[in-house]
Amino acid sequence: MNFIDQMIEKAIADKKTIVLPEGTDPRVVTAAAEVVKRKIANVILLGKEEEIRKAADGADLSGIKIIDPENTDLHDDYSNTFYEMRKAKGMTPEKASETMKDATYFGVMLVKKGVADGMVSGACHSTANTLRPALQIIRTAPDAKMVSAFFLINVPNCEYGENGTFIFADSGLNINPSADELSEIAIASAKTFRSLVGAEPKVAMLSFSTKGSGKDALVDKVVEATKLAKEKAPDLLLDGELQADAALVPAVAASKAPGSKVAGHANVLIFPDLNVGNIGYKLVERLAKAEAYGPILQGIAKPVNDLSRGCKAEDIVGVVAITAVQAQCK
Repeated sequence: MNFIDQMIEKAIADKKTIVLPEGTDPRVVTAAAEVVKRKIANVILLGKEEEIRKAADGADLSGIKIIDPENTDLHDDYSNTFYEMRKAKGMTPEKASETMKDATYFGVMLVKKGVADGMVSGACHSTANTLRPALQIIRTAPDAKMVSAFFLINVPNCEYGENGTFIFADSGLNINPSADELSEIAIASAKTFRSLVGAEPKVAMLSFSTKGSGKDALVDKVVEATKLAKEKAPDLLLDGELQADAALVPAVAASKAPGSKVAGHANVLIFPDLNVGNIGYKLVERLAKAEAYGPILQGIAKPVNDLSRGCKAEDIVGVVAITAVQAQCK
């Protein structure tokens, strides 16, 4: 059983409700029908019913709840709640009412109000369009210092990582994190790996250098991040700075980082910036034919997750399952 099958099995065992605000995207509607058919989660689709049914192209929508944010009894309550939350920032009742007609904002408010347990969006919207409402309405978790994004990568027939399963972070949000931010991303990603995968995280702080083989300010940042992460989470299996081959391949690790408990066994890969993280996950996805789920957000009080705009319906099903499992953990 691969990773996503495990997520689906967990989701089915304690069924949650997930809202999909992009209800007129055919991929989203197809995924919603599949999720409900397989009893992975209850689904709320947002949009005008006639447009959703047109996008469904004959797919079975029975069992799916459809809400039109522009025409619902919930609108006034949600608008008032949003106004009260944001009035100190200059929000007006009129602007709040207009904002709640936006499906993404309305979807996040469904999560805030407990009508839904989580939200998945991004098939046809940017990460910023998904993240902004989440931060304004749900906000960060009490124990989180920042929000970051990761991809769950499952590489078929792979001897590395946790049976081919990895977390790549940050691969979707923070462009150039500081050393302190990088340490927080590493610690959060380790916690996420443990809760989702159920295995011991082994965290590699990646660089073009291994243990001082390269000299540059780019390396210095990773060295400092490694030091900070070890101070903050001394029990965590974490090491750096490590080149990717030293992090993954035992034979290379024995040569480049002898004595490291992480080198050669890493399953959580922390990239020094978004350039590397985004390029890295896309290369693995395309060249290794890996399954890549995300970007998935961590650090928000309730699960709100992003999608790549190039996603397929089966990718959305996977992220819905992951979101449901995150909701169970909350």
